[in-house]
Amino acid sequence: MKLIAGIDIGNATTETAVAKIHDERIEFISSGIVETTGIKGTIENIHGIFSSLNQALKKGKLDIKDLDLVRINEAAPVIGDVAMETITETIITESTMIGHNPSTPGGVGLGVGYTINIKNIKKLKEKKPLIVIIPKDVDFLEASSNIDKAIRSGLDIQGAIVQNDDGVLINNRISRVIPIVDEVSLIEKVHEGVKTAIEVAPVGGVVEILSNPFGIATEFSLDSQETKMIVPIARALIGNRSAVVIKTPKGDVKERKIPSGKINVLGKRRKMNIEVDEGASEIMNVLKECIPIEDIKGEPGTNAGGMLEKVRQVMANLTNNHPNSIKIQDLLAVDTFVPQKVKGGLAGEFSMENAVGIAAMVKSDKLQMQMIANELEKDIGVEVEVGGIEADMAIRGALTTPGSDTPLAILDMGAGSTDASLISRDGEIKSMHLAGAGNMVTMLINTELGLEDKDLAEDIKKYSLAKVESLFHIRHEDGSVEFFENQLDPKVFARVVILKEGNMIPIPINESLEKIKMVRKTSKERVFVTNAIRALKMVSTTGNIRDIDYVALLGGSALDFEIPQLVTNSLAQYGIVSGRANIRGIEGPRNAVATGLVLSYEEGKENE
Repeated sequence: MKLIAGIDIGNATTETAVAKIHDERIEFISSGIVETTGIKGTIENIHGIFSSLNQALKKGKLDIKDLDLVRINEAAPVIGDVAMETITETIITESTMIGHNPSTPGGVGLGVGYTINIKNIKKLKEKKPLIVIIPKDVDFLEASSNIDKAIRSGLDIQGAIVQNDDGVLINNRISRVIPIVDEVSLIEKVHEGVKTAIEVAPVGGVVEILSNPFGIATEFSLDSQETKMIVPIARALIGNRSAVVIKTPKGDVKERKIPSGKINVLGKRRKMNIEVDEGASEIMNVLKECIPIEDIKGEPGTNAGGMLEKVRQVMANLTNNHPNSIKIQDLLAVDTFVPQKVKGGLAGEFSMENAVGIAAMVKSDKLQMQMIANELEKDIGVEVEVGGIEADMAIRGALTTPGSDTPLAILDMGAGSTDASLISRDGEIKSMHLAGAGNMVTMLINTELGLEDKDLAEDIKKYSLAKVESLFHIRHEDGSVEFFENQLDPKVFARVVILKEGNMIPIPINESLEKIKMVRKTSKERVFVTNAIRALKMVSTTGNIRDIDYVALLGGSALDFEIPQLVTNSLAQYGIVSGRANIRGIEGPRNAVATGLVLSYEEGKENE
C-alpha cells in the first residue's frame, strides 16, 4: 500500500487529493484547497502547496511523514493586461472641459459667453455675453443677489460655474433661468475672459449640443481639424445632464500620442504581424493562421510591445531566467472599452476609448517545475515528482464523474487559463492550454466600469446584483422584488448593490444595474465562450467542433452562477451536450487535476 498526494497548482487555488493505492484499487481519502501563493509556476507556490497538503492530511488524520510520494502538475503561468487601441497621454489641444455631471445642476438650457469672476462683475463696462465664475467663498445669497443686479443692469448673463453645491439655490433666487453647473472643485483653474459654453438638460434629459462634436464646433467656430481634436470631449459628455466646455489660452494643453503598435506572431510554419488597432477578431485570426505558435512579441516602443515585454520581464524575474528565454505560447485578445482620463479636464472627466484586452500565456517550463519539486522535497522530506500535463490530468479526473465515459472532452475553466482535453474511446488524449479565463473577466469588468478596484470587480463577477428601491425592499437583477422586516442600511438606499453572502455591497459608480449586468455578462461571454469554442476546435480530431458529443466543465469558473449556462448554451448550437463535472461524485467541478495526478501514477505503473 502507498499513500500518494496529487497537487494541482492553479492561478487562483492550489488543490490536493490524497489517496491510498492498494494492489488493485485506489482509495481516495481527503482533499484540500487554498489560495495559490505567488504567480502560478514560480517558487512562491511552495507556501500554498504546503498549506493545501496539510489541510488534506489533517482531514484524513494523517501526517506528512506517512506520505510515500507527492505529484505536482506542470503549471503554465498566465498574465493578463490591457493594450489600448488609442493610448493618448493628452488628447485635447486648445480646449479643456469642466463640469462633472453634478446631480443637482441649476436652471436649464445652453449658455455661451466669456468667463468673469463674480467679484469683478461690478467693474465690467464692456457689453458681451458672460459666464459667471462663483468660487467657494461666495455663498449662494451673495451670488444670486449679484447675478440678479447684473441682469437688471442690462448685462447679458448666460450661465454660471459654481464651486459649491449651490446650483439649485442660486437658480431659485434669480429673475431669469440660466444654466448653472455646480460642484466644480478646481474652479481656480478656469481662466477669466475665455469663451465658454454651458449646457444643462431638463430633469431626466441629457445634454445634446455639447455632446456633439459639431455642436461644439458651431459654438466655438472650429475648423475641421479642430473639430477632430475635440471628439474626446464630446464623447466624455455623452449621457451627462450638465456640461461645460472652455476654450483655453493657446499652449495650455499639448498633445502626445503613444501608438498601439503591432503584435508579431512567430509560428513554426508561418510568421505574421497584426496592428492592435485592427481589433481582437483580426488578432485572433492571425494567431489561428500561425498555429503551432513558438513565441509572440510586441513592437518595441509601442503599447503592445510594452505590455508583452512586461509579461516577459515579470516571468523572467520570478523564474531567474533571461527575458529572451521566456516564450509566450498563446494569447487571447478581446475588444473592450477603457475610460481614458481627458487631459485638460478639471473634474475628472473620462472618454471611453476602444481598447484590446489581452491575456498572455507564458510557455510552461518543466525545469522550473522541477525546481519547485526539489525545493518542496527538501522541505517535507518526501519524494516529489512533476506529473503530466494539466489538461491530461484533468480529463482523467473528470472521468470519475458518475455517468461519464469515453469519448469525452473537458473544459477546465480556471482563473488564468482555459484548458481543453479530448479522450478517445481507446484512451488517446489530445490537450490544449489557452490564455484567458476568470482573471481576464475580472480585468474587463474592472476596466470597462472604471472601478480601479480588482476586489470589487471580482465580487461583481461572482455574485448577483440588486437595486435598493426603498429602505425595506430591493429589486433583484431578474426583476423579482424582496421585502425586509427591518430597515436596510441607509448607505445602500437607491444604490446598485452586490448580494454577497448575505451582505449588500454598494457599487460606488453612477451606472445602472442593467449596464453593470451587461458588462459582467458580455465579459464572461467574450472570454469563456470564445475560448471554449477555440479550445474544442483545437482538440477535435477532425478540427470540427461538431464531432464532439459530450463536454464536462471543470475548474473554479465552472462554479460561477452564469458561466456554465453561457458555455452550455453556446455549445448547444453545435449539438454538444455539456454540464458541470462532479469529480469522484463529491468534489463538484474542482479537484480534477489533483485526482488525475493520482490516477495517472497508477496507470503509469500498469504500463511499466
